[in-house]
Amino acid sequence: MIIDFPEREVHGGTGKRQREKTQKTVLDFSASTNPFAPLFEWHCDPELLAYYPDDRYTQLKTCIASAFHRPSDEICVGNGSIEIIRVFCSVVFKGDKKYFYTQSPTFGEYALSARLAGANRVSNSGNADVSFICNPNNPTGILLKKPEMNCHLEDMKSHGGLLFSDEAFIELADPAQSMVDVRDPDLFVLHSLTKSFSIPGIRFGYGFGDPDLIDKIEIARPPWSVNTFAEAYALEAFRHLHELTASRAAITQEREWLASEIDAMGLHCNPSSANYLLVECWRDVTSFCAALEQQDILVRDCTSFGLPTCIRVAVRTREENCILTEALSACMH
Repeated sequence: MIIDFPEREVHGGTGKRQREKTQKTVLDFSASTNPFAPLFEWHCDPELLAYYPDDRYTQLKTCIASAFHRPSDEICVGNGSIEIIRVFCSVVFKGDKKYFYTQSPTFGEYALSARLAGANRVSNSGNADVSFICNPNNPTGILLKKPEMNCHLEDMKSHGGLLFSDEAFIELADPAQSMVDVRDPDLFVLHSLTKSFSIPGIRFGYGFGDPDLIDKIEIARPPWSVNTFAEAYALEAFRHLHELTASRAAITQEREWLASEIDAMGLHCNPSSANYLLVECWRDVTSFCAALEQQDILVRDCTSFGLPTCIRVAVRTREENCILTEALSACMH
């Protein structure tokens, strides 16, 4: 029996795999997490490990509700933002709702999750049941202002569609442009602690939407998908959201320095509002990425985004960024 099944999506963040493979320390510029994340103590009571988590996550949702001024019944949680994308698609693409739109290039999990749910991609959001917008976009770093996002929402509402706004990086860009305070039944907003607090190993995502949609997502989500350690960390992290102001300032400064250094080599950094840069290398980057890997530097090959001459690099600390620029220069010659 032949089954038409999509292939696995390509992702960055392969540092752990590379370390296990080579037994070497690597600098992973393929994972775009906060290099200046807030530091705080947190504790997970070992006694809680003897119990299942509260699958309704009442305390956790109350904490999120307080931080973002949204009712608890408008909040869902998941084992990373990708679980929420998967579950969202499984819930929304039912009956005659079978068409989705995504930008290009953008994060590939929207298309994959929609296809797994039986939906088909269309080239115009006016023909879509759901339009996925990553803001700021991955891999370009382009941030749409809130008025423009509101226009996208109105466009979707005009034909009975729904806007899915993925704001995984917005806390490191400009949270003033977030749609999280817009309460509309045709809007779903996705957030993540992974990028802002640099904790990809924790796996915690959360979303905001209409109570009816949230209820369906929470029913479809596998039980207890947010483990006790992740919940304990998240409860403390939401008390430190205000500290991301300092992170954004430091990221902006380092991004500008790194972009100027890379541009001076003859490469081209696209303007970015995020904690990463899309770099045009003017050549197929497969061998370029391999050469950097030999120097224990990982960057994101953007071929899977449809950009075979581009790489994406995270903005890290000045010391680490200097190592990257030296490696880039060496691999170009």
